[in-house]
Amino acid sequence: MSSPGNSTAPPASPASEMVAPLRQPVSTVWGVGEERARLLARLDIFTVEDLLLHKPRRYEDRRKFLAIRDLKLKEAATVRGKIIAAGVKRFRQGARSLFECVFDDGTAHLHCRWWQAQPWMEDWFTVGREFLVFGKPDSLRPRNIDYPETEYVEPGDDEFIHVNRIVPIHPLTEGLTARVMRTLIWRALEKFENEIAEPAIKLDVKSFPTRSNAVRMIHFPNELTDVEFARQRLALDEFVVLQFQIQLRRKKFEALSKPLPCGGDNRLMKPFLAELGFKLTNAQSSVLREIRADLGGAHPMRRLLQGDVGSGKTAVAACSALMAIESGFNVALMAPTEILAEQHFRNFQKWFAPLDIKVELQTGNRKTVQDAAPNTQRVARGKPSTFNLQPSTLFIGTHALFTAGFEIPMLGLVIIDEQHKFGVAQRETLVRKGNYPHLLVMTATPIPRTLGLTLYGDLDVSVIDELPGGRGSIKTFVRAADKLPKVWDFIREKITTGRQAFVVYPRVEENADGFKAVTKEFEHLKKLLAPFKVGLLHGRLKGAEKEAVMAEFRANKSQVLLATSLIEVGVDVPNATVMLVENAEAFGLAQLHQLRGRIGRGAHESYCILISDAKTPDSIERLKVLAETNDGFKIAEADLKLRGPGELLGQQQSGLPPLRFGDLAEDLHLIKQARALVKLQLDSPARGVN
Repeated sequence: MSSPGNSTAPPASPASEMVAPLRQPVSTVWGVGEERARLLARLDIFTVEDLLLHKPRRYEDRRKFLAIRDLKLKEAATVRGKIIAAGVKRFRQGARSLFECVFDDGTAHLHCRWWQAQPWMEDWFTVGREFLVFGKPDSLRPRNIDYPETEYVEPGDDEFIHVNRIVPIHPLTEGLTARVMRTLIWRALEKFENEIAEPAIKLDVKSFPTRSNAVRMIHFPNELTDVEFARQRLALDEFVVLQFQIQLRRKKFEALSKPLPCGGDNRLMKPFLAELGFKLTNAQSSVLREIRADLGGAHPMRRLLQGDVGSGKTAVAACSALMAIESGFNVALMAPTEILAEQHFRNFQKWFAPLDIKVELQTGNRKTVQDAAPNTQRVARGKPSTFNLQPSTLFIGTHALFTAGFEIPMLGLVIIDEQHKFGVAQRETLVRKGNYPHLLVMTATPIPRTLGLTLYGDLDVSVIDELPGGRGSIKTFVRAADKLPKVWDFIREKITTGRQAFVVYPRVEENADGFKAVTKEFEHLKKLLAPFKVGLLHGRLKGAEKEAVMAEFRANKSQVLLATSLIEVGVDVPNATVMLVENAEAFGLAQLHQLRGRIGRGAHESYCILISDAKTPDSIERLKVLAETNDGFKIAEADLKLRGPGELLGQQQSGLPPLRFGDLAEDLHLIKQARALVKLQLDSPARGVN
């Protein structure tokens, strides 16, 4: 293994001198030759700036090492000692091997072991060499650590970088040691620290260090408390860049677009509310006032509507659509699944038929409209079309709404239900079908506030934080699989009283993961719950088959619906009061909350039973959260902390850039600060929108 000093940086070429110093290739740093540059590229380190922003994964306080004799069981610690013995032990004719070396620091011995020994170990861990060893002791008699992290104590002029201080331990790749990485970053700081500039947007934040100081502190802090101080400064810089992109996009949109007059005149709204059958909650009424102001405002509406499952978002969507229709415009409502689109179609037909409003459906399997855009003369912007009969039309559909061959004339409002099921690009494709129509995106998966200010930062946010009255409570229980016989008895008891039940399995067909599948369990459930009828619903059924199964269940002609997570959105059967989810650990928190939202929609008390034998801490914690609260916003925050935004959203769908230092689960105060700083600058009269 070569030492950091063995490579020398190539002389700078005239072309490289023209590049901003921090954007120069990482090979500009002394010690990075062609081979090391290739290894660093595996870590996405290509430039000097990438190297300087390579965040440590942890730190070791090497100002004083723990004596080996003072090690405690299962407690992580760093010790320093010399190897006094080392060797490979082989088992069963070489099928399995163990490499073990013994360290001594003058106080006691420490045995370190690696199963499946690698050839290089005997050459690297040789008697007499001194190492730093980090890990958790598996036993104290003898003192033993399996698979510890080690670092060779190599004498040299740069020893001060690696001992007698708090040192960073960076993410590595095979062929790069922690010592080499630390040395390269130290050299980069020595040469380029003065080139680390403050961001273009003036932060004017005296409570944080300068950016250059923060970069040094994140790698080589004087105290461990400095690390979080530096991280927050660098995270703030990231959030400022992100907020600038978000808010500038909104500013440019507002500068280019003109409003469509969709505020309405209440001529349809009043009879609709009179016949609705229930009174809007205060929260629904408040949100509608915000939406009406937007629809009649100076710019097209861009609003996110959040509301927990069952909070009445569909009624708000109906009222919003009526405002646009009263104004002579068409409306499009997009749903993520055909089941949800079909349900919306039925509901809106029932609601809007007495008002003589036409409702059309456009999905992959069903189309009620033949030609939404015949060859007619284009109409002037903002004026009702002579082609459209009054009142205008509500188009409901899936992604089929934004196919190339389907056009909606005089599109005044786009409503997207269950926005989290769509990517950002799909949303924009539908909006571009019109000439900057108003946009209302809705989600029953509450969004943590940090994501709301980033992922949906260009949207105004409304929240329905009140559930309609007259609904039964939902009780949630987590049970092991051995309790299933009692659970089935309970379900049979509820069905006998006239109620219905959902039974959800994670798979359509069995595979290697061992989770239950609806196709295999269907016959078993039919026998188990006879004489009650069991329906089967999953994504591989044809559209007509799905609709037939749902129609039977809604009419109580089948008492149990066996399904996959396909039913997590859009299924509204108030008589269903039991939700059984097997292999519950296979589902995410938000998904389980959505599934639970299929019950509790009527006046009867409802029961959600989660079956799981999961032993992992993450799975146990997820199910515990569900059992303790029905609050979707608390669940969303817990989901973000447990899974992180990458897994929660998927980077491609979210459109969020990767963050090195920002934490979307914890940094709400920094996101708010960045948002305010950027808004102040963009609203400054001295700045225009280019």
